[in-house]
Amino acid sequence: MDGIVVIGGGSAGITVAARLRRAGRRDVTVVEPSDVHHYQPLWTLVGGGRAPLPASARPMRSVLPRGVRWVRSAAVGVDPLTRRVLLREGEIGYRHLVVCPGVRLDWHRLDGLADAVGHDGVSSNYTGPHAVEMWRFIREARTGSAVFAMPSGPIKCGGAPQKIAYLAADHWRERGVLGRMDVHLVLPGPAVFAVPEYAEVLEGVARRYGIHVHLGSEVVRVRPSAREVVVRGPDGDRPLPYDVAHLVPPQSAPDWLKTSPLAAPSGYLDVDPRTLRHVRYPDVFGLGDCAGTPNSKTGAAVRAQAPVVVANLLAAAEGRDLPASYDGYSSCPITTGRRTLLLAEFDYSGRPRSTVPFLDPVRERTDHNVVKRRVLPFLYWNLMLRGLV
Repeated sequence: MDGIVVIGGGSAGITVAARLRRAGRRDVTVVEPSDVHHYQPLWTLVGGGRAPLPASARPMRSVLPRGVRWVRSAAVGVDPLTRRVLLREGEIGYRHLVVCPGVRLDWHRLDGLADAVGHDGVSSNYTGPHAVEMWRFIREARTGSAVFAMPSGPIKCGGAPQKIAYLAADHWRERGVLGRMDVHLVLPGPAVFAVPEYAEVLEGVARRYGIHVHLGSEVVRVRPSAREVVVRGPDGDRPLPYDVAHLVPPQSAPDWLKTSPLAAPSGYLDVDPRTLRHVRYPDVFGLGDCAGTPNSKTGAAVRAQAPVVVANLLAAAEGRDLPASYDGYSSCPITTGRRTLLLAEFDYSGRPRSTVPFLDPVRERTDHNVVKRRVLPFLYWNLMLRGLV
């Protein structure tokens, strides 16, 4: 039986494994089938023509902490009673388990999206190759209608559907064609952002570009043959034509997690939102996009959750009380233009929470765009994945 098994080699899994190694644990195993690790926040900039796709990927072997065992297979289930992770090939036992496999993209849950994405103006920044196509569609557009939409339900990087809308609009403004573009932003919530202070700023950004914002609305069907989407809103369904469309697939926990004893009724991992320990199985912890916690699913949230998981897991292994608590911190660097950015930071309280001293947290800034493109990727590859921040 292995000591600590980590399911998932994404940002959460690698960060936790690195912190465990720095804490002196020599019995850490990471279960991950992919041989490439992706820095997914960069895909928004790829889709907006501000970053190259290769900058978002590195070999998995290069980011795995030294001394961590890598089981290159996919988890297909967990038996928490016998403490076994079921793999695509075989199984592995554990004393403590960290669950962070991310979420799956349910392309087929939006009628017509699976067939439309990547073709004739429809794409999505939620995969690297599709982000490359997104930039091509934006770059080639000179006139017509553009639709940017967000699905209901939890998704990773909830600001991404807005980020690309503002990047595209600013590109068209610079090219002198924004006045010939009819731009629509379709959002399921009652406001453009859940934190009122940031919502007010983003409402102003949308007005600046002349973007039509549809609140309480959702794209429910894609009709590529007619070049239109069907939007369901407060007044029922109506078609909306597009020449360019950025659509986000609905998302959910991996199928094996949904059907496992570890799942909450939502299908996500059933963990305490503060301690990140499973509510029924004390030797299981979880974090990241798969966790059933009410925070925004971002890389910044993972950065805040990882030290809590490690501190509490090590305490549990020694029979001590859990010392650490996660306060729901998350950060969403929202690109409001090709050179401007709003750094939205907040926690479970739903209020702005700035970690940058002496700066107005509710304001667009030009210097923060350098942070998004250069500083954050550097911190991610060189500090976060090494367990240093």
